[in-house]
Amino acid sequence: MQDLFAEQLEALRAASLDRHLREISSSQGPEIEIAGRRFLNFSSNDYLGLANDFRLRNAAIDAINEFGVGAGASRLISGTQSPHLCLERALAKWKGTDAALCFSSGYAAALGTIPALVTKSNVVLLDKLCHASLIDGTKLSGAILRVFPHNNLRKLESHLQWARHAHPGKRVLIVTESVFSMDGDHAPLRELVKLKKEFDALLMLDEAHAVGVIGPHGRGLAAAEKLKDDVDIHMGTLSKALGASGGYICGSHDLIEWLINRARSFIYSTAPPPAIAAAALAAVNFLSSTEGEKRRLLLLKRIRLMRELLPSLNVGTRDTSSKRPTPNAERSTLKKNPGSAIFPLIVGNEQAALDLATALKSEGFLVPAIRYPTVARGSARLRITITAAHEEDQIRSLCEAIRRLSKIA
Repeated sequence: MQDLFAEQLEALRAASLDRHLREISSSQGPEIEIAGRRFLNFSSNDYLGLANDFRLRNAAIDAINEFGVGAGASRLISGTQSPHLCLERALAKWKGTDAALCFSSGYAAALGTIPALVTKSNVVLLDKLCHASLIDGTKLSGAILRVFPHNNLRKLESHLQWARHAHPGKRVLIVTESVFSMDGDHAPLRELVKLKKEFDALLMLDEAHAVGVIGPHGRGLAAAEKLKDDVDIHMGTLSKALGASGGYICGSHDLIEWLINRARSFIYSTAPPPAIAAAALAAVNFLSSTEGEKRRLLLLKRIRLMRELLPSLNVGTRDTSSKRPTPNAERSTLKKNPGSAIFPLIVGNEQAALDLATALKSEGFLVPAIRYPTVARGSARLRITITAAHEEDQIRSLCEAIRRLSKIA
């Protein structure tokens, strides 16, 4: 038994694709501790620095004192407690929708929602760079899947024409992200809305990396572009900018009622701990406040600084779906960031990406390498994330180290 996976593991190591856990012996923040050493952390999705915020900690402690640790059962049995309902009401108000439903994770939200929306007789049109949870949810649904190249509106329109011709009267669901997790670029939301209306399709938008960063009070790209009412299914996470844990779906009352009755990852999972729901509620309330908006604007200031310090970011945008770096490219490239906290430093070769991450770590920076299958083969990268908790000097020191250790101008 112990040799069962040895050959496969060796193949991963030979391709520089093996992964290992790292133990962090401190709270999340701009500085963390690993094996007794402090590192500047540029790998976290805690964009607003709320994961260790006193507001969230105090809310969680109060909830534990009142409701205990575990929820005890699934939401439909006896696991729905007051913090869950308070959070969902706050999320719906914050996102400007009729209702909301929370899941144990963003992954669970996708896995439960997509199969509840479509079946084998329906069609899903999915952006090529969508998160694994959206891909897996679509596959689990059994629906007919067509993938369109990243942000390629012409191909999406072609798929929509095909779907309406080949499957008349069937439900068609467009699935995309507002900010893509590995590239940090935006979906062309206004054009997507136009196409979904023209072909009478549904639009599901994952705002995981936009929430807390983009739009008034961090409500996301749909709110920023005043297209909130044109998105049928709003998906998001509580575990990134909101600093807690879990995922959510926002939409109409009928949508949420349907998910309560049909989303298997919701129905058959024990409810999230009430303390986590209470902490997430504190985060939503904070984001809705004047102080929360100031924190978001501070994050945007830090993002602008990063772009100024590495002028390569301000080169023209380019399509990331069809142009892949040469696998053995010696020169790193840093894609333009059009307004998110994600800065992908494209290296290309998997081992070269690991070597650069190791070199940065030796100088006190945690920026892990991202490799296949998270990204396409030959497009290994360092995924740098900026948070509101980072100081200007910390960002400056990172950029200086990147210039020195890579070939970025």
